[in-house]
Order: sequence, then structure tokens, then C-alpha cells
Amino acid sequence: MTSTLAPRQQFEQQVAQLVEKFNRQRAHYLSTAYNETDVRAEFIDRLFEVLGWDVSNRAGHGPHDKEVIIRIVEGR
Repeated sequence: MTSTLAPRQQFEQQVAQLVEKFNRQRAHYLSTAYNETDVRAEFIDRLFEVLGWDVSNRAGHGPHDKEVIIRIVEGR
């Protein structure tokens, strides 16, 4: 489906959808049951995608050429 919205309108609509999703389940997202991995998968990565980042490496770049490199922080 092709969108007839201008890029800025598409961006604003996608961000508004993320905000609406958060607000619908606000209590859950603010609870200790909702962890960092979940928030990254559902909101942070999606926001970066809306901003135009290739978070999931759809372009198929090699390990050192990706736009987003996931780092694992140990000892947390």
C-alpha cells in the first residue's frame, strides 16, 4: 500500500502510533515486569526505524558496516 502522506506527516503519524501504543498499556510498560530488552524491541528500535535507521540491517551490510551494532553489556 502506497502512502499519500508527505514524509513529515508519515513520521508524525508513526511516532503518534508509538505514543498511543504506550499509553494504551502505560501501567504495564512502567512496571518492573517490563524489561529493557522488551522496551528496545517494541519502542526504541521502532523509533530508530521511523527516523530512517536500518536497525535490522535489511541492507545486508557486513558486521562492521551496519548502521546499528548491538552491544551486550555484561555485569548489569
